[in-house]
Amino acid sequence: MIQVLGKPSSINVRKVLWTCVEIGEPFVQESWGSGFRSTDAAQFKALNPNAMVPVIRDGDFTLWESNTICRYLAAKHGRADLLPRDAAARAKVEQWMDWQATELNNAWRYAFMALVRQSTLHPDAHAVTASVAGWNRHMGILDDQLSKTGPYVCGPEFTLADIVLALSVNRWLMTPMTRPAYAALAAYMELLRQREGFRLHCANGSP
Repeated sequence: MIQVLGKPSSINVRKVLWTCVEIGEPFVQESWGSGFRSTDAAQFKALNPNAMVPVIRDGDFTLWESNTICRYLAAKHGRADLLPRDAAARAKVEQWMDWQATELNNAWRYAFMALVRQSTLHPDAHAVTASVAGWNRHMGILDDQLSKTGPYVCGPEFTLADIVLALSVNRWLMTPMTRPAYAALAAYMELLRQREGFRLHCANGSP
């Protein structure tokens, strides 16, 4: 049984927990991070020198970086539906996973820290406005993709890309700000609500 180290409200931890539900991987979750055991502790930094969650321990094997963990779990269980074996199809899934981790995350970071976390380190109203605009623009890119490929991001089948992106859409929807009404995104989230992993680890009250 794998160990998942990280607090269950973390968006990146929830990617891993949802993936475990999809593949039927039993796990034990240990809460690390703000409000719980400190990731700056030597015990944790020995597992991940970046002092970030999540980390998994699978026997003697330790791994960090949430999207990489999701890919590892799918590959370990031979889940070609979640992570295709065909090189081109797999690259498309990984393309959207990487976009979520880089382009999309960078767009929302300032707005989320200011509007949800109420961070005193993010007081600039102009920066918040710019971040919201960038965030909405990136959501428009995803909405356009879904309107072309739906019902899922990479076509007719649910993949790992949908896990990581659905959590980002959930964060966008739960942040108190003005946002466009994107029809394809709304239909996408309604479809995903049918999945147990979504109900447990995406629609769990955490942005």
